This record gives sequence, C-alpha cells and structure tokens, in this order.
Amino acid sequence: MNKETKQCQNCQNSFTVEPEDFAFYDKIQVPPPTFCPGCRMVRRMMWRNERILYKRKCDLCGEDTIGIYHSENYHTIYCQKCWWSDEWNPMSYGRDYDFTKPFFEQFKELMMTVPRMAIHQDGTFVNSPYTNYGMEIKNCYLSYSTGYSENVNYSNQTFYSNDSFDCLDDHELELCYECNGCRKNYKVDYSVASDNCTNSSFVINSRNCFDCFGCINKRNKKYFFLNEFLSENEYNQRIDSIKGSYEKYVELKKQFATLILKNISPAAFNKNTQNSTGNFLENCNNICNGFSSKRCEDSRDIFITHDTKDSHGTCYLMKSNNCYDLIAGIGIANGKFSCYGRNSDFCRYCELYFTSFHLFACVGLRNKQYCILNKQYTKEQYEELAPKIIKHMNEMPYIDKKGRIYKYGEFFPPELSPFAYNETVAQEYFPLTKEQAINKGYQWKDPETKNYQITLKTEQIPDHIKDVKDDMLNQVIQCKHYGIDSKQTLCNEQCSMAFKIIPRELEFYRKNNLPLPRLCPNCRHYQRIKQRNPLKLWHRQCMCAGTQSDNKVYRNTINHNHHNDNHCPNEFETTYAPERKEIVYCEKCYQEEVA
Repeated sequence: MNKETKQCQNCQNSFTVEPEDFAFYDKIQVPPPTFCPGCRMVRRMMWRNERILYKRKCDLCGEDTIGIYHSENYHTIYCQKCWWSDEWNPMSYGRDYDFTKPFFEQFKELMMTVPRMAIHQDGTFVNSPYTNYGMEIKNCYLSYSTGYSENVNYSNQTFYSNDSFDCLDDHELELCYECNGCRKNYKVDYSVASDNCTNSSFVINSRNCFDCFGCINKRNKKYFFLNEFLSENEYNQRIDSIKGSYEKYVELKKQFATLILKNISPAAFNKNTQNSTGNFLENCNNICNGFSSKRCEDSRDIFITHDTKDSHGTCYLMKSNNCYDLIAGIGIANGKFSCYGRNSDFCRYCELYFTSFHLFACVGLRNKQYCILNKQYTKEQYEELAPKIIKHMNEMPYIDKKGRIYKYGEFFPPELSPFAYNETVAQEYFPLTKEQAINKGYQWKDPETKNYQITLKTEQIPDHIKDVKDDMLNQVIQCKHYGIDSKQTLCNEQCSMAFKIIPRELEFYRKNNLPLPRLCPNCRHYQRIKQRNPLKLWHRQCMCAGTQSDNKVYRNTINHNHHNDNHCPNEFETTYAPERKEIVYCEKCYQEEVA
C-alpha cells in the first residue's frame, strides 16, 4: 500500500502513514490512526502519574496510605496490601456489554467502581515508601521508575546505582549528583550523556575522563578545565577555588553554556544503534522515532521502551512484542490500547491486568482469560462477542467534549484518565498552562494550598557548603521559584514552594563538597527534563562546511575523508530544531572530531 497523508483530528496537523506502517496495522488487525504520533504519545502519557504523591485512606482497611490519587479522586483506592489480598474479587464488578451505549462510557463506569492500587510498588521495595514504579530498591526517597538501586534520592529512571541524588535516566552510578543520561560514573555531578567518568563536574558527551571540569566531547582525558589542559597542581587549585560554592557554580555554568555553543553536538545521543532515528537509543536496530529506549528492534514511535520488538506507539514498556498504543507493561505480547500490565497476552483496552490472556475492556484482573468488562466467558463466547463489540465501537463511536471521535483503534480518551494533565508525565515532556490544558479538553488540578512557614529564604542559604550548620535540617527553605511576597510560584513545574534537607542529603553534600540546592525537588526534576531536547525530530543537513562549521565558530581538528574540503552532504533526523544555536554534526563527522 502507498504512503498516505492524514490530518490529525486532535492538532489538525498533517502526518504520514508509511507503507510499512500499513503492513504493521494489517498484521495486528487495527485501523490506521487518526491522531498523529505526537498526539498519540501525549494521550498515553496522560494515564501515568509517576511523581505526584498524596496521603489518603485506603477504602478497604481505612489505614493511611501514600499514593498517586488525591483524597478527592472519585475512584476506589486500596493500599498495596489490600489490593493484592483475597479480601475482594475484581470479577464481582463484571457486567454485560450494553449495545445501547458507546464502549468508552461503559469502560469508564467499570473504572469508577473497580478498586485501584494506591501506588505501584511490589514486594521488592525496602524502606522506600515515597517511591512509585520501579523494582528492587532499598532506602530510596522520592525516586520514581527506579530499580536495582540503594540510597538513590530525588531521581527518575535510575538503575543499578548507589548513594546518588537528583539523577535522570542513568545506570551504574555511585556518589553522583545531577547526572542526566550517564553510565558507569563515580563521583560525577552536573553532567549529561557521559560514561565511565570519575571525579568530574559539568561534562557533556565525554568518555573515560578523570578529574575534568566543564568539558565537552572529551575522550580519555585528565585535568581538563573548560576544555583546556592544566597541570595537576593548576587544576586542583582551580577546583579548590570553586567546589562547594553556589555562586561560583552559577558563574561557571554560564561560561560552560557559552562553551557548548562553540563546540559541536552530535545529531543524536545514540549508542550502538543501527538504521534508527531518535535520541538516547542504546543497542537498538531498525527503530523509527524512538527516544530513551534500549535493546529494541523493528519498532516505531517508542519512548522508554526496553527489550521490545515489533511494536508501535509504546511508553514505559519492557520485555514485550507485537504491541500497539500501550503504556506501562512488562512481558506483554500482542497487547493493544492498554495501561499497566504484566506477563499477559492478547489483551485489549485493559488496565491493571496481570498474568492474563484474551481480555477485552477489563480492569484489575489477575490470572484470568476470556473476560469482557470483568465478566467471564467461554472461549467460544468470547470469540463471538469481541468482534460484535468492535463493530459496535465503529457504529456508535464515543465523542468527547471537544468533538474528537473514538472508534476501535483509538487509545482511551483523556477525559477518562484518573489523573489531571498536570499530575502526569505528559506535563513533564509536553508542558501546558492551565488555560491551554482546559482548552484542549484535558483535566487540570490546581495545586493544594500549603501553609508552609518558611524559615529560610533562598538568598539566606550559605553560599558554601562548609558554612552550612547542622540546624539546616530544621529549616523550611523557600524554593527559588516561589515568590514569598506574591504567594505565587514563578513556574509551571509542580513547585512545592518550600523544601527541607534530609540528613542523608546534607551528609552527601558535605562529603562531595557540593552547595545546597536552591530549588525544590520537583523544580529540579523539571530542569533535568529541560536539559534534554524535545521528543520530536527535524530533518537537517550536517553543519560541517568542509574545514569548519557553517557558522565559522568551530574549526575542524582533522580532515573528513568522506567530503574533504567540501560541505558534508549527510542529512539526518535530529532533536535539534533548525533555529537552535548548537553546531550539529552528522554521526560520521562528529566521531572523526572526537575520536
């Protein structure tokens, strides 16, 4: 089938369905999408609240519990112990399919009644109550989607790491701070996409560096400061005059930002990846429009998807295959339009489903098969009824309040989500104001009024960590984004207005000679997200003009044999928009420069 240009019914922009996409849709028996890839990603993300935690009572045992649903949320919420217990039966909420009402109305009614788990933790979380998603963590605090780690705090997507704070998408870190997309680092802080580095700060896209500060694109270097080599004595003197001081860090950060624009950037931060487009891909093959994913093959439009094959439109998925329009799952095969499952096969329009097979429109089921709306059927009955429901979905579609039409093949409408837009990861990667969200027909939750008695203003925090006393642990510190006089936050980042320093945190800053933060944990997380490019690709040409960059700012250090003194002809897909100031080189030119 030839490629086809369609208009997204959400944003009204055009998007292309390629022949290989049609082949995939035919294989899994779904119609082509009516939303563009970007709008489909946002629609899925609106079903995942990772980081906004509330205290409320379990609706079964009545005990206080920490969870992702605020106390005014209209769903039935059980604590972890109760949800996994035998004290209730999700099949008791089953009902017949009603052919006089749209499908999604019936699914919403089921969602409203079936109990939901307050928070997504399993039995491998040890002394880590204020965490959500992930696995096998110990003594972690305010960390999310994190696994196989101990004493990791204020972090997200951090694995196999220890004694680290404020990290995003990292593996095998120890004593690290503010790392973003890093691997196998020790005592590294304020760094992005750097691997196997030790005792370094402000390094970007560097490898095997020791004792480096403010470096870009370095390999196997030591004692480099702002990309210049110093003697060991000069380097240590320079570091001693900076380390621990917040004001010095702010000053050096500005110099570093200028240095970044004088050096080259790769079109993508991908590793060992072939025939793929996207960013932060590792060990992937034949991926189109993929982001922050590892060991995936033959897939398209994926985000934080690992060890997965032959799938389109997935987020937060692991060890799965043949999936479409799915968010949050492990061990899913042939799954479609579903949210949060494990070890299940052939499930469609399901939520909170575990070790189950051939489910359609079910919520909260475990070890079940051939169920529709939580009602048990025989195999023959199921196979007869499911096609009739699909036909009914197409003949009586659900129409949301903005006029968007939902037939079979569309993910759940946003207005069915149990979360407000600004409670979900959608707000982190595609931020909106309250007015914008409401205009799009999305839910919004105003932050709870918090009457913190701020005892320490941002400007009163000691500049140097050596001057911080133990009584700092008793202070309620103003977040720099919160205006005390105006009583308003200056950002749209779930700012908590104030924060405290916990004992292990102060010990960490002292041990590593780091200044205290000026932002609350939520605002710090959003700054790390902003360090990354958007989840969008632009088609561009390499900016290598022969012996120097197009803008004449960067001069090449070596001859590039594939184009010599001529302009590099290579074109690529990149997350750097054309109007940005970074000097973007293709993979071949970039590797020749940094090798």
